[in-house]
Amino acid sequence: MINFAKTQKVLIVAAHPDDEMLGCGGTIARLRQEGKNIHILLLGEGPAARTSQNAEEARSVARSSAHKAAATLGIDNVCFAALPDNRFDTVALLDIVQIIEKVAAMTRPDVVFTHHAWDMNQDHRITHQAVMTAFRPLPDTPPVTLLGFEVLSSTEYTPAHTVPSFSPNIFINIAQTFGAKQKALEAYASEMRPWPHPRSFEAVAHLAALRGCACGCEAAEAFVLYRNVLT
Repeated sequence: MINFAKTQKVLIVAAHPDDEMLGCGGTIARLRQEGKNIHILLLGEGPAARTSQNAEEARSVARSSAHKAAATLGIDNVCFAALPDNRFDTVALLDIVQIIEKVAAMTRPDVVFTHHAWDMNQDHRITHQAVMTAFRPLPDTPPVTLLGFEVLSSTEYTPAHTVPSFSPNIFINIAQTFGAKQKALEAYASEMRPWPHPRSFEAVAHLAALRGCACGCEAAEAFVLYRNVLT
């Protein structure tokens, strides 16, 4: 059982700016309101592979949007690694792991949120692998709870039965902070799409309602628990 009452430091490791808010923005808002220390690490440079912007321009826009989104939730601890968009496979996994380990050493989190292991997007999958490696349970290291979130337009795109699907076993009630999540996503307006695209404000609302129905509340975010150590 996860005891968020004892949690003090939370780290979110996401592949791209906007993944963090799509995946767990309501939970981030809730934990921040509860006084938790929140840090966000964004590994990718921004949507350079999907826009006409050059890499530096995409990086600048993505960082500005990420800071604005975090600020709406009262968070100013955002780190960037600027890995090449949709090309994480061109970077040695060890290098990505070491980026995460460096931030982990500075933040010393109790709980880490990151991507589901089998998202369609390769950057998401590599991020998950790097996080699991960076937080491997070595002797004499504090236990860290690891949770995987879903990202609309990636998690649900993975064909069923080809790999393990996203099957959440942890639900967090965000009925009181869903509005804050939508407000944070407004900072990423250029990344949002018109309905019925899965990365639309309407789809975000529908998913929150669906996950809420699964746990008896109006709105929720769902996660896969990868590791939780009872001490």
